Amino acid sequence: MNPDLAKLQPYPFERLRQLFAGVTPPAHLKPINLSIGEPRHPTPQLIFDALTAALPGLANYPTVLGTPQLREAIAGWLQRRYGLPAIDPATRVLPVLGSREALFSFAQVVVDRTRPAAVVAPNPFYQIYEGAALLAGAEPIYLPTTAANGFRMEFERLTPEQWRTVQLVYVCTPGNPTGKVMTLDEWKALFELADRYGFTIASDECYSEIYFEEGRAPLGGLQAARALGRDDFARLVVFGSLSKRSNAPGLRSGYVAGDAQVLAKFLLYRTYHGNAMSLPVQAASIAAWNEEAHVIENRRLYAAKFAQATPIIGHALRVQPPEAAFHLWAHTRGDDEAYAKRLYAECNVTVLPGSYLSRTRDGQNPGAGYVRIALVATEDEVLEAAHRIAMLTDKL
Repeated sequence: MNPDLAKLQPYPFERLRQLFAGVTPPAHLKPINLSIGEPRHPTPQLIFDALTAALPGLANYPTVLGTPQLREAIAGWLQRRYGLPAIDPATRVLPVLGSREALFSFAQVVVDRTRPAAVVAPNPFYQIYEGAALLAGAEPIYLPTTAANGFRMEFERLTPEQWRTVQLVYVCTPGNPTGKVMTLDEWKALFELADRYGFTIASDECYSEIYFEEGRAPLGGLQAARALGRDDFARLVVFGSLSKRSNAPGLRSGYVAGDAQVLAKFLLYRTYHGNAMSLPVQAASIAAWNEEAHVIENRRLYAAKFAQATPIIGHALRVQPPEAAFHLWAHTRGDDEAYAKRLYAECNVTVLPGSYLSRTRDGQNPGAGYVRIALVATEDEVLEAAHRIAMLTDKL
């Protein structure tokens, strides 16, 4: 067996299951799960229609590269969304089976095991980054994102000696769980470091379309590169998905886009890995990328929930609205595990302890004392959960 498997830690939701073992929540309260970031708004009918119309395509093997029509649809959306010039869909775009599998497999392509290798990630973080680094034979380096530093990755914390071992940097913008969006100045600093030390940037942008004011979309990595005159997207690959944007997590459809030379290597890897998207899913994806009305409605639903729930939860926990994405990163003013367990035991509401999304370094766990609250349930359920959170805190 691969010895690096022993380095993997239990997934946050397995830890949550263990935390709740033996706890029986009150039966008279409907369970409300706000722990997992699974979109629960209705999947648009246009996706169902395109998927079912293309079902005869199941008789054909798909290619890893995807159809030209799908790559053109993704490229066209990127151009419209980020104000980019024409993107070559043949060399700068690849379809993937959701951003999760691509974020993991990307590290297996980028990391050179023949020399010391480090992978930088935010802390707290999406656990796939850590697993990808460890199974690629690299050492994860965690940059704490806290209220004290504005939830930004402080790249200046690393020494030149550390940067010389870095081969890959994961960024998440908008951030999970903090909702922080990287600024153009932050991108500029990261690009300069990448040029100096030669590492690749993987920008996880799966929450890019969940924001709260039309016309004020979050800055993306390709957009930042373009603004800084980096039209070749050197050393940058961005990852996007239809899961959150189009409420289609089960479709397993996303994209990677950016540096053509890096993507050529990634395509080679994926050809052997066998990650090809079925033709019906490709057809449904084309329909989704080519239509924005359902995305605008999706944002409206989230904005309404945040507007109603945040003040109520803010009465109980220290919160500030995220810049984007659908999480509240709420300070519990105490032990996050104990709080999550009591909330479940007394209120039948499930949230995720922040320490489960973080690693302790130098005696500090930046997620400790926080819980992640995903406002993915219906508006009524979110509002009910907010009131239960407020009532629990009144009893503490």
